[in-house]
Amino acid sequence: MTAWDQAEEARRYLEGRLGRRPEVGVVLGSGLDVLSEALTEPVTIPYAEIPHWPRSTVAGHAGRLAAGRVGGKSVAVLAGRAHLYEGHAASAVIFPTRVLGRLGVRTLILTNAAGGIDPSFGAGQLVLIADHINLLGASPLAGEADERWGPRFVDLSDVYSARLRELARACARERGIDLPEGVYAALPGPNYETPAEVRYLRGIGAGMVGMSTVPEAIAAAQMGIAVLGISSIGNAAAGVLPQKITHEEVLAAGARVRDTLAALLQEVIARL
Repeated sequence: MTAWDQAEEARRYLEGRLGRRPEVGVVLGSGLDVLSEALTEPVTIPYAEIPHWPRSTVAGHAGRLAAGRVGGKSVAVLAGRAHLYEGHAASAVIFPTRVLGRLGVRTLILTNAAGGIDPSFGAGQLVLIADHINLLGASPLAGEADERWGPRFVDLSDVYSARLRELARACARERGIDLPEGVYAALPGPNYETPAEVRYLRGIGAGMVGMSTVPEAIAAAQMGIAVLGISSIGNAAAGVLPQKITHEEVLAAGARVRDTLAALLQEVIARL
């Protein structure tokens, strides 16, 4: 069975369960299980029930799809994602993005927990992703081409939509939320970076670093889906502060920013 056939099977299953076609998709990163409570007319489906859907094994990733309405928009919220470091192939990591696109999603909001390289980004800070640096070692589009997903050679000059970033900044200003921009560097993980690697990343222009998001953004760009990316700074990257990094610290930072992120996402979605 091809990746297209698998995605179509998942799409048909979800259409039967959801009874609606979502316009907006939201992917929630570690410790960022927000928005589900804001959904009206909610339908919740564990990932394990969706055909071919990759499982998330990371603490802080609930592993479920919740669909409903926010601000008059039909929304699908993914509480948790698959990562390359869990042993998933790149095709599995981008599978949910492709299914959302086939369901009708035209705007995808990607969130993640990231390490702060820019010293002005403190734990619990929300940062817009202006661009990314892919250091994962490969593109998720590598391999046999299937033009049903979109063109093989994908332009990424505006992968994080300037229009959506301006909308997010406007919503943040109105709510008094500090929302700077930064460049997100993606590394495979699951280990955190060394201080030398962080100095290298700072030197090439990265403001934050994480282990996700980039494959999904690339897959969305191929399908013509507009992307908004938001990082929650869970910790200072290695060497920025004289302290060890733990996943528990990342989850705690996510909990602190949870309500702020939920309010921002609701406002952005309502004004799309």
